[in-house]
Amino acid sequence: MSFPRFVRLFPGGKWKYFQATLCPSLYQPLLSCCQRKSIAPVKKTDFVSISSDESLKDTGKRLEDLYSSEQKSAILQVLNTASENELAAFTFLRGRKSVNIIKHREKHGPFQDLESLMEVPLFQYKITVKVCDSILQPESNRNKKHKRISENWALGKIIKPRIERKKLKAANSVVSIVFGKEKIAWAHLDSKLTVLDWQQGNNFKLMKETDTPVYLEKISSVVSEIPEADFYILEKRKFPLQQTALFPVALHFHVVEAMLFSLLNKSFAQDGEHRVLSMSRTMVGKHFGLMLGSLRTSGVTMVQQFLSDSTVKAEPRVTFPPESVVRYRSMVEITDGRERREELWDSLLQAVAFYELLVFDPAS
Repeated sequence: MSFPRFVRLFPGGKWKYFQATLCPSLYQPLLSCCQRKSIAPVKKTDFVSISSDESLKDTGKRLEDLYSSEQKSAILQVLNTASENELAAFTFLRGRKSVNIIKHREKHGPFQDLESLMEVPLFQYKITVKVCDSILQPESNRNKKHKRISENWALGKIIKPRIERKKLKAANSVVSIVFGKEKIAWAHLDSKLTVLDWQQGNNFKLMKETDTPVYLEKISSVVSEIPEADFYILEKRKFPLQQTALFPVALHFHVVEAMLFSLLNKSFAQDGEHRVLSMSRTMVGKHFGLMLGSLRTSGVTMVQQFLSDSTVKAEPRVTFPPESVVRYRSMVEITDGRERREELWDSLLQAVAFYELLVFDPAS
């Protein structure tokens, strides 16, 4: 006769179940054996789970085997002579750990070896290894690590996807692209902040057609006029989700952005390297002091200053080719409020901010 049986195999441990077809002659001895073992009193210490620190100690090397004699001497020198404040300066010796080391020294004398450090409260194998490593690690290396973390965080706040600064530094030129509901503009600058090209595209507006091929045809026509560069920088705007009336505009921006990403990332399928980046519009505005609360003011005055300085200063912030200054000045002139070219001005400001925030390193 077949029947299910559920047997607890390990008292104090995890439940394991067996559901099988067993004849009584085979099943009964197994059940009796397990019952006899479960009747016996179980000591709590017999089933204490091994902690990660203890397992590392048991399966890994002894502390004494992890370091050379010179390294052990350097670590013991710090542990036996440093004050509480000096110990707390190390990353993994802050708080109670530095206090416990001092108390242990006062009670038991200097540490004779690294293994004795694990006799101090709060010092298990894993944390002891980290403490020894932090003592050996030069402060300059830790500072460089923290700087890299801070730098990567800053890069992630400004551009997406994140790109290593060394790759940005290697760029010979970038094209900054800004588009609105009716206009699209780009500025082509090299690493010396020299304007190589700066113009506004035509035949671009908020399209009422929802047919994707129509969008693709329009955007492809614009992309064909954009010059080649190492990186293409797109302005990233945010739209409040609460304002449903802005949904058609937001959709327009997202569709255009997606198509520009696809059409300009020509070699991504071959090398997997991003060459199209999104840059925060707000961060650019903050860089040039154009933010009034959450709103951004026009950057035309800043651009006009760039043009003026280019003709009178020996080392201007932005350099315009002499043969193009007159044409660029006419582009920036405002004769009619309805003809303001915010996208044109913003494309230049975005390119300058890209270099000054992400490429130029004042410390280098």
